Amino acid sequence: MTNIETRSAAWGASTMAGPLIMLLGMLMFALNDAMGKWLVASYGLGQVILIRSLAALIILVPFLWQAGLRSITSAEQPWMQFARVAFSTLEVFCFYYAVMYLPLADVMTYWLAAPIYVAAASPFLLGEKVGWRRWCAIAAGFVGVIITLEPSKAMFTMPALISIIGSGAFAFMLLSGRGLRNTPDKTLVFFQVAGAGLAGLAFAPFDWSPISSGLDLALLGLLGIVAMAAHMLVNRALKISDAATVAPLQYTLLLWAVVFGWMFFGDVPRFGMMAGAALIVASGLFIFFRERQLKTRETVLPAVPE
Repeated sequence: MTNIETRSAAWGASTMAGPLIMLLGMLMFALNDAMGKWLVASYGLGQVILIRSLAALIILVPFLWQAGLRSITSAEQPWMQFARVAFSTLEVFCFYYAVMYLPLADVMTYWLAAPIYVAAASPFLLGEKVGWRRWCAIAAGFVGVIITLEPSKAMFTMPALISIIGSGAFAFMLLSGRGLRNTPDKTLVFFQVAGAGLAGLAFAPFDWSPISSGLDLALLGLLGIVAMAAHMLVNRALKISDAATVAPLQYTLLLWAVVFGWMFFGDVPRFGMMAGAALIVASGLFIFFRERQLKTRETVLPAVPE
């Protein structure tokens, strides 16, 4: 094999690695969500989140030790860090509450709308400019959320409202993260996991159920390990591949949610959910690629109108 062929093969392998790692990360997140839905049916919400967080910290601490404690104690913008932790903690509690009562695919559809909320809020909170094309996509995304809610039947049920609150908290977590770009990923994940763990510790005594078997204990611990692995895989994929290549693959979460919901819980997707999800996914993809296009153009023409 010539040098050119060798380099070509290496380049092809590297370009495939990012998407494959991202797809594996999304599968791990979907497994985490399905396991969480299974466990909160038998154990308290605070209990599940506490044990999940402890298991995740066991995996994370060696990496933080290697990086040094200064990465935690000298983190930038403490109030912004606190806000992000508050939103992430609210988000995880809302998610596990929602999956107790709603099909996994329904809950995942609400959460996949978060980038649309981010795009809608960014002009007001971050001063970013949003043109008419993205506003149209945002409006279509909100229509998708309303279709998924099926207003005549489900809009005012507690699980649906909690889903909207949780996906909104997730969006604000993403927004606050934009202001913390200089904070290492491991530090952000540590604060996120520690915050959820402390909240779980506060609520667990009020809704603690005895762990009935070693298998359940293993699953509770595995929940945190799988979540940490998913975070690491996604971060790795974003480092070795362009975001435009791997970020759209996050929507495979919806496919896995439908598959796992049917396999493990007997959930059959509703037409309204699928139609709403299609609008949300299409809107999210348009917003993502439009933002990428504008950033690319601004490197040449800084004041390109939208």
